[in-house]
Amino acid sequence: MHKERLRGIIAPLVTPFNQNENLDEITFRREVKYLLGTGIHGISPGGSTGEGAVLSDDELARMVEIIQEENKNHLPIVAGIIRNSARDAVRAGLAVKKAGASALMVTPTHYNVLVPDEEGNFDFYRRISEEVGLPIIIYNVVPQNPIGPSLFNRMLENIENVVGIKQSVGGIQAFYEMKLLCGEKALIYSATDDMLYSTFDLGADGAIAAILTAFPEISVQIWDAVQEGNDEEAKALQHKIYLVWQVIKGDHFPRRIKETLRQLGREVGIARSPILEATEEEKQRIKEALKNLG
Repeated sequence: MHKERLRGIIAPLVTPFNQNENLDEITFRREVKYLLGTGIHGISPGGSTGEGAVLSDDELARMVEIIQEENKNHLPIVAGIIRNSARDAVRAGLAVKKAGASALMVTPTHYNVLVPDEEGNFDFYRRISEEVGLPIIIYNVVPQNPIGPSLFNRMLENIENVVGIKQSVGGIQAFYEMKLLCGEKALIYSATDDMLYSTFDLGADGAIAAILTAFPEISVQIWDAVQEGNDEEAKALQHKIYLVWQVIKGDHFPRRIKETLRQLGREVGIARSPILEATEEEKQRIKEALKNLG
């Protein structure tokens, strides 16, 4: 796949679960249809927003199949892979490839005693590249196992299918460093939900972030405004959603993003245990933030 097709607003999907904590395919399909109609440039199931760490390979593949069935404009499908071994990541990658994924977004391993050294991280992504054969976006989100610019550059030079990085850990400063040191060779994605305009202005090749699924139209407007040089418009839109993100972010955020969607009129079920329902305090804070948003 040409890297240009992977630029822009790649909206992550939540994973709707019913009361038995099974994948709710009807609700998931409704979310897919909604997001595909908002002007986004790509779509991503199975990341952090989609509770990907608790999804089975079969569930993830089925979600990709449903997206493919609704994907009339053939937008890129970037499947999230959150696994703690190369073997498991390859197995999941092959499952979503068969289902029709365009690319993978792969998180470094994160369980504390399984955090590898630099050679282990290199081998992890090398094996996925060689055995799955899809473009890989590194989801750089694990604080105890970050992929730094030096290692990322080495991967870009030696692993065929590594094409980009979603820079989550370290905030906007780490994004800027990654863009400065690696931006000529790879796609550098923003995951700084409350600073979309700022990261786009610094040269982000797109975004893959939870805020995109809550406010896809606004996110596309920010992207378009920056591409057209309308910085003041983009900045004003960033101001508009900044305070909402402050009540969504943080630990246990899947329950708050789902509550946000519910209050926006998009019922998306519950989170999978051990993440519980949003607290009454959280619900009220979200309600007030959305009211202020208008």
